[in-house]
Amino acid sequence: MPTAGPTPEGPTPEGPRANHLLGHPPDARLLLLNCDDLGLDESVNLAVIESVQQGIAASCSLMTPCHAAPHALRLLRRHPEIPFGIHLTLVCETPHLRWGPLTALDRVASLLDPTGELYAPTPAGRARLDHVEREFRAQIEAVTASGLSPTHLDFHCLADGGREDILDLTLALGAEYGLAVRVWLPPALARLRERGLPVVDHGFLDSFAVPLEDKPAHYARLLAALPPGLTEWAVHPGLATGPHPRIPRSSPTDDGWRVRRTDYEFLVSPEARRLLAEHGVTVLGYRPLQEAWRAARGRVTPGSPYPPVVPR
Repeated sequence: MPTAGPTPEGPTPEGPRANHLLGHPPDARLLLLNCDDLGLDESVNLAVIESVQQGIAASCSLMTPCHAAPHALRLLRRHPEIPFGIHLTLVCETPHLRWGPLTALDRVASLLDPTGELYAPTPAGRARLDHVEREFRAQIEAVTASGLSPTHLDFHCLADGGREDILDLTLALGAEYGLAVRVWLPPALARLRERGLPVVDHGFLDSFAVPLEDKPAHYARLLAALPPGLTEWAVHPGLATGPHPRIPRSSPTDDGWRVRRTDYEFLVSPEARRLLAEHGVTVLGYRPLQEAWRAARGRVTPGSPYPPVVPR
């Protein structure tokens, strides 16, 4: 699962760019706190919903190809106040929990390994862009057909989609469907700042990169040091308390359930809320970004900046 460090702030005379665009004071410390991997497993689904409803997380992202996606959709219909996006999924990183595309296999053949499964998270060079678009549309429309309204698009295991043309396709789909897009690598950040879109000022943290030992203390230090501007954490809560056959491992030697359980325990803890108050951190989900992206797109002049969607 990808991780990244800080990226340039890109300050404006009014303060950090995202603060200005999202309507916050220049000195506001904004944390976009999103739970990834909703739909992976029912125990993950329950932990994600609780982490948003009763904990400090503010939004989540749904993997529509996974076996527990129908359960996740039922929970989201039951809790329409929870902002959620679509965790666009082109890869499957674990041999013991498999998922495939939503599109018919013969229509997205370049996304599949020789066994007919989605590739492991290797370079995305094999994927034809028209096949990527078919699958991304299928994943988006699986949600919209259920009557739910997502807030954003992001990527499972591929930083900014793994390829510039895939990111450009996703930005175009986001514009078409009225959604924000998670972006965190410097080249794309610079392009989107030029378009007047709010993106992270300081970088992106994937919780699989956070040390397991004394994780609450590590999160406490990160919150204490959080600078003004927008930072994003992608966290991965889960309820399992031991090795779980359906939850992917984060590495050959470390079970993913430990990452997920410790994330869950921190997110729902009173200490997490206390730390936010102590350090003056404002937690956001993706809904304010969606609204700001929609407003910015409404100001775009003809001939600029959104790439066309490739033909179906």
